[in-house]
Amino acid sequence: MCGITSILILWYSISLTANTSLPSPFAVINNTWELISDPFFNKGGLNKGLFWLILASLKRVMFGYSIAVVVGITIGFLISLNKFLEDAIDPIIQMLRPVAPLAWLPLAQAIFLKPNPSAIFVIAITAIWPIIINTALGVKMLPKDYTNVSKILELSFFENFYKVLLPGTLPYIFSGLRIAIGLSWLAVVAAEMLLSDDGLGFFIVNAYNDSNISEIILAIIYLGLIGLILDKTMSYIALRVTPKE
Repeated sequence: MCGITSILILWYSISLTANTSLPSPFAVINNTWELISDPFFNKGGLNKGLFWLILASLKRVMFGYSIAVVVGITIGFLISLNKFLEDAIDPIIQMLRPVAPLAWLPLAQAIFLKPNPSAIFVIAITAIWPIIINTALGVKMLPKDYTNVSKILELSFFENFYKVLLPGTLPYIFSGLRIAIGLSWLAVVAAEMLLSDDGLGFFIVNAYNDSNISEIILAIIYLGLIGLILDKTMSYIALRVTPKE
């Protein structure tokens, strides 16, 4: 609470200086009160409340994130269990993972020719790397005792996977999933700014074109709050699912 209060005081102080057009916290609330007080209005077309814009963004995130989870965990296990695949795929991962979401947008648009699939592709390709890396790391960090017990019990491949590999790597997998959900939320805003006709990214672009700084600040606040909720949700799921020491 002290941190938030400090930020608000700093924000208000900056808004009082002469060489800025930054609105104060009070001005932002006053200028955007209709959006805050009635987020559920839907008058058709692009005239929608923030609830519907946030919902559109979340749908894209969940779709792209789900693809990243399935593909990322699969690749992570494959490269950790097969040295040839690791040597072949690891350079590709290291080359592509630093690429920013905005750099993928033109390629996505060229591939899919439609905004929504392009945005989902950008989300998935942005989120997949920490999932792959953490899954592979989890398998490599698995104690040798686990592998030895599996051999002694003569477990089949699938029994070994579900009873040994998966439970032992879950903490690492969820570390990757937690990072990936934040990257997904970051990527959807970038994608919607250029490719979409709804969502929070589209809302920010419209506000920028209208020089409406208050609406931009409101959208940033909502982005931060939802990002926090997504992170805490993933953390809670991890605590409930991962095996206790």
